[in-house]
This record gives sequence, C-alpha cells and structure tokens, in this order.
Amino acid sequence: MKQIFLLTLIICVLQGCASEKRLKADYVKYVNPFIGTDFTGNTYPGAQVPFGMVQLSPDNGLPGWDRIAGYFYPDSTIAGFSHTHLSGTGAGDLYDISFMPVTHPVKEAPAPLGIHSLFSHNDEAASAGYYRVLLKDYNINVELTATERCGIQKYTFPKADASVYLNLAKAMNWDFTTNSKIEVVDSVTIRGYRYSEGWARGQRIYFVSKFSKPFEGYKLDTTSVINPADKKWMGTAYVGRFDFTTQQNDEILVRTAISGVSMEGAEKNLLAEASHEDFDRYHREAADRWNRELGKIEVEGSNVDDLTNFYTALYHSMLAPTIYSDVDGGYYGPDKKVHQTDGWVNYSTFSLWDTYRAAHPLFTFTQPQRVNDMVKSFLAFYDQNGRLPVWNFFASETDMMIGYHSVPVIVDAYMKGIGDFNAEHALEACIATANMDDYRGIGLYKSYGYIPYEKEGESVSKTLEYAFDDYCISLMAEKMGKKEIAETFRKRSENYRNLYNPESGFMQPRDEKGNFINGFDAKEYTTHITESNGWQYFWYVPQNIEGLIGLTGGTDRFAQKLDSMFTYAPDAKDDLPIFSTGMIGQYAHGNEPSHHVIYLFNAVKQPWKTQEYTAKVMHELYLNTPAGLCGNEDCGQMSAWYVFSAMGFYPVNPNGLTYEIGTPLFPKVSMQLVNGKTFTVTAPAVSRENKYIQSVKVNGQPYDKSYLTHDLILSGASVEFTMGATPGPVWYK
Repeated sequence: MKQIFLLTLIICVLQGCASEKRLKADYVKYVNPFIGTDFTGNTYPGAQVPFGMVQLSPDNGLPGWDRIAGYFYPDSTIAGFSHTHLSGTGAGDLYDISFMPVTHPVKEAPAPLGIHSLFSHNDEAASAGYYRVLLKDYNINVELTATERCGIQKYTFPKADASVYLNLAKAMNWDFTTNSKIEVVDSVTIRGYRYSEGWARGQRIYFVSKFSKPFEGYKLDTTSVINPADKKWMGTAYVGRFDFTTQQNDEILVRTAISGVSMEGAEKNLLAEASHEDFDRYHREAADRWNRELGKIEVEGSNVDDLTNFYTALYHSMLAPTIYSDVDGGYYGPDKKVHQTDGWVNYSTFSLWDTYRAAHPLFTFTQPQRVNDMVKSFLAFYDQNGRLPVWNFFASETDMMIGYHSVPVIVDAYMKGIGDFNAEHALEACIATANMDDYRGIGLYKSYGYIPYEKEGESVSKTLEYAFDDYCISLMAEKMGKKEIAETFRKRSENYRNLYNPESGFMQPRDEKGNFINGFDAKEYTTHITESNGWQYFWYVPQNIEGLIGLTGGTDRFAQKLDSMFTYAPDAKDDLPIFSTGMIGQYAHGNEPSHHVIYLFNAVKQPWKTQEYTAKVMHELYLNTPAGLCGNEDCGQMSAWYVFSAMGFYPVNPNGLTYEIGTPLFPKVSMQLVNGKTFTVTAPAVSRENKYIQSVKVNGQPYDKSYLTHDLILSGASVEFTMGATPGPVWYK
C-alpha cells in the first residue's frame, strides 16, 4: 500500500511539474479569436474562460444571419457588450445583460441599432480571455475579460459627462425581452433580471453588477412588452442609465455576475469569482486558465499560421458546452424549477447534432471530468424533461436538428470507462428516448424500419441517424450484459439498409408502401434530407462501413463512388444553400454530415486519397483570417475536426473506440493525458508537399492497421509517420 501511495505521489508531482511547464508556455499568443467572425463562421471575438457561463463580447447592434454571434467583422458599429453569446450556430439568441459606455451627446440611430459608436479594427485586439476596442465616437477604450460566471469590463474615459447604459430591452434575431428588472442597491451596485423568449424558450438570466466608482445619478426607463400575437401585456423592458463625470483617463470597472437561478445566486457567484477590482489580475487568471487547457496538446512547427489555426481551433472547441450552475450548485431546470447538484457541474449549450462527431470524443482525452459532468447534466435533463436533450441551452430544449445524439456521448463515455454516472439510469434514459413513438417519426421508424417520407420531413436523415444512435445503445447494453436489449437495438441499427435503392445507388426516400420516391436526384437539396443532399448523406453509416460497402456492390464500386463524391463538382448555375460551403465536388466541409467521409478511402485501401484531401482541407479551408472558417463553427465541431486531423487521425465512428489515420500537419504533437502519460505523434519530414504517409511505426515497431485504438492512445504510445511527396504503399492489412 505504501508503494502504491508513493507511486501515486510521484505521478502527481510529475503531472504537477508538467502542468506548471505548460502553464508557463504561452499558447494564448497563438489564439486568434477573430477567426470565424467573417464569412459563415458566426463566431464572436469576446472574452470567455474555457466552458464559461459568461461570453462577454461586443454586439454590432444589427440583426441578421451573419450577426448570429452578435458580431460580424465587416461591420463598423458597436451598440453594446453583452454577457451571453452562441459560438458559430445557425440560429441566433442570447445577447443578455448589454452594457454600453458613452459620453454626451450620444450617437443614436433608429431601432434596431439605437445608441452606438463607430469603431475601427485598427483600434481593436483580442486574445483568449480578453478583448479590447476603442469606441471612436466617444473616445472610450473598452477592455473585457471574464471568470466562469462573471464578466469584467474596464472603461477608460476622456474628460467628459459620461454614462453607462444597461439595456435589458435590446434584442436581436430570434430573441426578445418578455420581462426585466433593474434595481439600484446602492451607488455602486445594481441587480436585476432579464426574461426572454426566442430560440431558448422561457430563458431567465439574473445579474448583479458592481461599479468601481459611484455613479452620480441614474435614470430607469421602462416600456411595456406586448405580446404581438394576442396583444396582451407580458412584462416590462428596462433601460438604465448611470451617470459619471470623468477626467482624462479615468477608469471605471464593471463586474457582473450572472445566474439562471436568482439575483442571490448571481451575488454568490460575484463574491466567489470577482470580489476585487484588479482588471489585470482577472485577465492574467483568464490567460492562465487558457494556457493550462491549451497546453494539454503541444504541437511543434515553424509555420505560425498553422500554429495559430491549431490553437484557435482548440480554443474554439472549448467555448461550448457552457457551465450552467452557480458556485453553490444551484441551476434552473427544463421543468422550470431550481435544482441542486451534489458536487458535479451542470452544463448547457449542447449542439449535439454537430458536436457528438468529434468535439465530444476530443473531450474524452482532454476533459474527462467535464465529460462525466456533461453526462450527469444529460441525465438530470432527462429526469426533469422526460427525454434526453437534442439541442438544449439555458434550461430549454430547442429541438433543433435531428437524432437523439446525447446517446452517443453517453455511450462513448461509458465504453471508455469515464466517470461515475449511474450506468443503469443512463441506459434507461437512452432507451426511453429512443422509444418515444410520438416524437419526430420514431414510432414510424420502429414500425416500418424507416420513416415514410409522406408522413415525416427529413425522413432519410432521421432514419439514418436514429440507426446510428440505436447502434450506440446496443453497444452499451451488450457491455452491461443485457443481451435482449442489445439485440433489439442492433437490429434497429441496420435500418439504414431499408433506404438503399440499388437502382439509383443512393439512400432514397420511401413511402409507406415501400415505393422509392420518383424523380430522385442525389444532387438536389430537398426536405427529405437535413441540410444536405443525397450525395452527402449516402455515407452516413459510421457504425457499419463494411455493410455500406456491401450494399454498394463491393470495394471497387464503393471506391468509384467515393471518387465521384470528391470530383462531381456543382454546376456554376447551381444555387447552393447557405450550409453547402467548403465544397470539394459534392463533399461539403462547411457542414457536419460530410466530416467523416474524407476518411473513408482507408476502407478501400486507398489511404493516400484520405491524406491528399485532409491536407487540402487543413491548408485551404482553415485560414488565419476572419473569414478563415468555411462553415458555421457549430459550438466547436468545425474546430474539433481540425484538431483531430492535424494530429493525424479522426473518429469516423464516434463510438467505435478507433480513430482512422489521416495525415499529420506538424512534425510533433504531444497530448498530455489525465493518467499522467503522454501520447506522441512524430512526422519529422512532414510539409505541405510531404503529405503522403510512406510507413507507420508504433512504439518503434511497424504498424499494420489503418486506425489507432483509444486504449493505444491512452497507453502513451508513440506513433511515427515517415512522410513523402508521392503516395506511399498501403501499410495496413
């Protein structure tokens, strides 16, 4: 026992030394939060710590799809700094608790812009956990940083009659205020709440704010909120103005804590996380948090843009999910009641249709404790809402997208031995969710073995994705010794076969009589397929690629179809939807259904094509510019694809416990594991030209598989790639 204790102590000391070394290294300098703020990325540049409840960021003040994150790089106005934002989504909400410092007279435009200022990117900067901008019309320098539950703002004023506005009436995109309140507690403290409707239904945010300087006066304006549907009164929208007389370079710090529970909960959060008035200290602590997390994966290389793209991608992968419980464990549930954790942290903002593919598998290496808490968050949501979440945030189920993809996240954690969540309860939740006959065609799916297209929209995509989720349930049940349940869901996981039309060679909508739809064109985007076409969804059988190859007619036919996927380019006259971006033939890297397809050449023993296309995507579709993402960031999935791919492998089957080999981007990658070991990938000769693998060694010995296993990575293995400028031999059996 004494020897075990000493060994544990040595590991802890070594881990501590490694952690301290990583903390001293400055990975933050390689993070560019402006990546994705232009084109279709829909990211925000503001201040946040890893997985933080607060996302304090500037808002341009105008609605629109390009401004879903509140900020769009081509814009020139700022109309506030709000404390909540969504990273890279396709639907807009939040923008809660919006502050705006001004000098008088204010610059005001008609709604929706309102009070605002011009700004220039020349007077703007951002890094992980920090944002700065000069409001040109007022000559006010604004700096932002954050803790997990608090936003910290520092305003540097000129000599002026100045004010700080708090606008709880302002709303954008899908979001609108239903009720709010501002209470003045004393000359430096205000508190209140904002209730809103939008994508998140019945959202509640409570806040407490403290100014570092007493305001000399204040004014609270209110307007009634009228329901546009029935014209009935809903509540009150508050706008507060807090007045100051400032001298040149006067600084005012505003510390704001938020809570989904109560103003008292927000006050506890403020006392626990932001009790002092030293902005620079908060900034340092935020940077330290980011360095600690970013340092879990160390990459070596000489190309600064590649390093920036990698660490920004790793940064983006940790902006969501977000913490959604107070420091005392209280949180607001989907049943509209306050609940209490017993030592775990509740999380929200799960873009599961996107993130189960790569972001959550990445967390199993870098954030296993958070994975455990996320699973517990799912189970609590199930207990309070009657089913597992689909796309939930701020105690609301949005039902955005399809499938029930909290299941693969739960099962992946269970299969990898992560956490102490109740496995029996988890399996019960998975099965209950999978058997909700009145939800989104599940009953039809169970009855027919597919969803008839005339009875339910997105029938092809739903059938295929339900089949994958069923496969995941079968894995968990099998491991738990529940043979009958495992067999039931294994059979259901084969339902993808029922949509394959051998005449067209595609997955195709069928009616209730079993007839395939007439006039099917795989290149068209229709209501039967989610955000994709028949080409892009054909490959969605990650649980059984061999079975898909068999359906297609064998390896040669499958290989030919894969080639066509990447060479059959859209016509110039084709009007592609907004989500079909990053196109290589019919492959759309800007949207998630395509993400695994690029790795399928391994299955037909043509790995050099996977290597060629993954290198092309990494070099051409991820750039160190505001327009550097070719599609929505989608709460980390777009970036998680890059993180995995840059390391040289990717989870084609997110529950397969294996990772298909692609091509590495860096000469060396070291991933620090929670067990104290280090997994290493080396490729000394890799370059933009030397993208092809010539041979693979693991722990110094020749390797004969196209994939790496999860256990191999956790063992701290060393993988060595010999690279060259021309396709190498197939090294695996």
